[in-house]
Amino acid sequence: MNETRLKEHIKKYNEKVNSSPEIVNEDLLEQDQRIKYYHSWTKDKILEMTREDLYKFFSKLWAMVIWGNKKYAVDKIIDGNGIDKLKSRMAEFLWSERDIEKRWDKFRKDMKGFGPAIMSELLCHFHPDKYIIWNSKTLTGLNYLGLDDLPKYNYQLDGKKYKEICQIEQKIAEFLERGSELKDVNLLTVNYFIWDELQIKTAVETDTPEDDEELAKITEEDKRGFVHDEIKEKLAEIGEWLGFKTYTETRVASGSVVDTVWESTVGNMGRIIYVFEVQTKGSIDSLSMNLLKSLNNPAVQGVIAVSDPKQLEKIKKNVADISTLENKLKFWNYTEVLDNHERLARVNESINKLGLVPEGF
Repeated sequence: MNETRLKEHIKKYNEKVNSSPEIVNEDLLEQDQRIKYYHSWTKDKILEMTREDLYKFFSKLWAMVIWGNKKYAVDKIIDGNGIDKLKSRMAEFLWSERDIEKRWDKFRKDMKGFGPAIMSELLCHFHPDKYIIWNSKTLTGLNYLGLDDLPKYNYQLDGKKYKEICQIEQKIAEFLERGSELKDVNLLTVNYFIWDELQIKTAVETDTPEDDEELAKITEEDKRGFVHDEIKEKLAEIGEWLGFKTYTETRVASGSVVDTVWESTVGNMGRIIYVFEVQTKGSIDSLSMNLLKSLNNPAVQGVIAVSDPKQLEKIKKNVADISTLENKLKFWNYTEVLDNHERLARVNESINKLGLVPEGF
């Protein structure tokens, strides 16, 4: 970690504390209110949550700002997991004394609709002395401090890596408390500091051959399906942000259950459907047959295979002699899906902050 750079920005932050105490005090008050609200949800209270409690609980998260209709997003979390399972798994995840590395991986594996942003924000609000918030701003800030081997994509942030980054930010907290007039610095304080002071991009991140090698490695070891599930869910979110109804793991035709579907209704004329299949392992013949069967639904106007470049080339060769499929099939690099999701998330977050449509409209 570039400690010289860190100390320079702590000095600047301290000048801000002295010159604009009202701004800093407002941030500190917000931190205190957030911690008190979430910490009030004991394990027993979480198990007794109503649907309305869950709406309020999740809608306060910064990770939910990308959704104009937060109720829609929370409904997907509740309905995707079932309310009883959701409450029991959250109570265990947030209050268990088990090592965070194991808790993190188990929760990621078991639960739908939870990425690192929501998971880490909940942990930080419940236990701000132990856990950090992880999102694109955190990545930018830590990258600026010269830290190596940071997770660019969600699937790279497993429990071991999350625990490691928490320990790094503990060191930043120590520097911040020594170098500023702030007292009782916790990891939520550190996140405010990173968001305020360290949002400086040192270089444009680009995909590298190492990214594809990392995907291939995870695919071969079948590490809990993180890659497949992350891409499948983000395809659905991209579709939702573009105005489609979306579904995952759904049947579109006899014998064809596909990863993600975008659907739009055209007046009273009928539906238009786009089908996405994410290929991270398994038979390419099976993928091709599944997509071919999906075309038996006349509403399906296009089918898209999503994978890494090597597998996409194999898929192209596999369908070369299937004229029906070849004319309908498109190809999408998984890294482009992840990057486009990130860009659209930033756009939605920026627009939603304007408050153009009242919540609950």
